Amino acid sequence: MYRLLRRGPGPEADVPSARVAQHGRGPGLLPLVAALTWFSRPTATEEEEQDAADKTEAEIIQLLKRAKLSIMKDEPEEAELILHDALRLAYQSGNNKAITYTYDLMANLAFIHGQLENAEKLFKATMSYLLGGGMKQEDNAIIEISLKLASIYAAQNRQEFALAGYEFCISTLEEKMEREKELAEDIMSVEEKANTRLLLGMCLDSYARYLLFTKQPSQAQKMYEKALRISEEIQGERHPQTIVLMNDLATTLDAQGHFDEAFIYVQRASDLARQIKHPELHMVLSNLAAVLMHREQYAQAKEIYQEALKQAELERDEVSIQHIREELAELSRKSRPLI
Repeated sequence: MYRLLRRGPGPEADVPSARVAQHGRGPGLLPLVAALTWFSRPTATEEEEQDAADKTEAEIIQLLKRAKLSIMKDEPEEAELILHDALRLAYQSGNNKAITYTYDLMANLAFIHGQLENAEKLFKATMSYLLGGGMKQEDNAIIEISLKLASIYAAQNRQEFALAGYEFCISTLEEKMEREKELAEDIMSVEEKANTRLLLGMCLDSYARYLLFTKQPSQAQKMYEKALRISEEIQGERHPQTIVLMNDLATTLDAQGHFDEAFIYVQRASDLARQIKHPELHMVLSNLAAVLMHREQYAQAKEIYQEALKQAELERDEVSIQHIREELAELSRKSRPLI
């Protein structure tokens, strides 16, 4: 039984302005500030410097937009060249926010394309700039980077670092949520609280995959159950990620020989995947067929495998097509009557 493929993480946010507006000052300071402006008008040189800074900032933003477009078009070499140009300008202008954002894009690009050592260095550089700018370790942005680092360590079989990373992410978010759950909405919005819970779900999901890979299915099951509960409560049962988590929970149950429980989850996942035309419907169906085969329901398993094969062919997913054909051959051997 195999899992749904995960999409590689990628930068999704719009390119932010590299400036941050100054917070408003107290009413008592306004007259003094207003008076000082009469005596602190910029000189011609200061205005030129400001114009140059604005021009450089605009150029950096355009480069970052071009880099993102190249990433979306799956042109990693072009994206990397553009990002290096953006980073050079950001350093030359001393724009720390642009440096941080560029490092983050470069790290995600390396991560997506399996350049794990380079991605690790770039993520650490990004984190260093964020923490150096005053961001707290419990901030969601730091947790997201920590999660990616844990995933890198897991892929490199650096198990001690991976385990420490996953546990840091999960425990930090759980403690943060406990502190914030009673905060009024004018202090922290419902959306902010939901985003933190969803990030916890992402961490639980990633940790569960690691546990399943390291042959700890019972522990993976606990993580998947928590992640599924979060996704159902916040995103709903029909959300694509909820369906993925149902499928993955079924995978862990199947791995433990709990075929009847696995069937309940994967059947529900396949029903929902059909309803919403999930892009990985063929994978969910293949998992459903595998569970049916393990339950020795060979006729039903064959029917579902054939449906999965048709869907995989429509998606032109050659890896899945090959896998399903192999499973059908195995099913044929299993269901052949003994002479």
